[in-house]
Amino acid sequence: MKTVMEPKRTNTTTEQQPRSEKTETKPAALDVKHLNIYYGENHAVKDVSFSIEKNAVTALIGPSGCGKSTFLRSINRMNDLIPGAKSTGEIQYDDVNLIGDDINVVALRKEIGMVFQKPNPFPKSIYNNIVHALKFNGIRSRKKLDGIVEESLRKAALWDEVKDRLHESALSLSGGQQQRLCIARTLAMKPNILLLDEPASALDPISNAKIEDLIMELKKEYTIVIVTHNMHQASRISDKTAFFLNGVLVEYDKTDRIFTNPSKKDTEDYITGRFG
Repeated sequence: MKTVMEPKRTNTTTEQQPRSEKTETKPAALDVKHLNIYYGENHAVKDVSFSIEKNAVTALIGPSGCGKSTFLRSINRMNDLIPGAKSTGEIQYDDVNLIGDDINVVALRKEIGMVFQKPNPFPKSIYNNIVHALKFNGIRSRKKLDGIVEESLRKAALWDEVKDRLHESALSLSGGQQQRLCIARTLAMKPNILLLDEPASALDPISNAKIEDLIMELKKEYTIVIVTHNMHQASRISDKTAFFLNGVLVEYDKTDRIFTNPSKKDTEDYITGRFG
């Protein structure tokens, strides 16, 4: 693991996840404990506690403004970029509290990568999109860079489509290809966790299906947390689902249970389209 703290680490005990009556014991990638997030006076995420499993897809669902994207961004400290934002509580990752003051945010974002709603490739070639951050981090060997480019594009199911045009502009790609390029760019940094903020919402159905297939393949190697408004997508690709409402984690359970037999009426009402 690349260090994300400077200069010390803090060990804490793991809290049992109280949201489900029956919770299987599986390795946790992240343990969230009493997390509160504020934007100035706005209490956006309220006392959230749950564990996110390794090598699984966890979907975050809920109506707009419910706190799910705010929660997602807190995992790799993207909320730090918002004036007035502050967090309390813990997000434990490898016995490190990610919202602690002594976190090396640059190192953290290598280990916990993020892909945003709209594809945001750099105005560079496909190749240079992948190697830009690698060169910044001191990798200069052309052979090594070439290998990482191919490996990342293969993992993002894009290599066969672009291998003969690596030096063309990334902006010449379709929207779906651009999003897979952004995923490849993130994978090139060798993260352990992928955060996906509605990665297919701006894509056509065919590109959306490719992203979903990619996610199912990637979870074999990575822990994935995805925000989605698409209930069908959440039910298809996720292992666990967390339902947020008004900043509160209402329910967290296996996805099939959430969608077929939720324990909370608010969850059932949202799943069935009565609000949101």
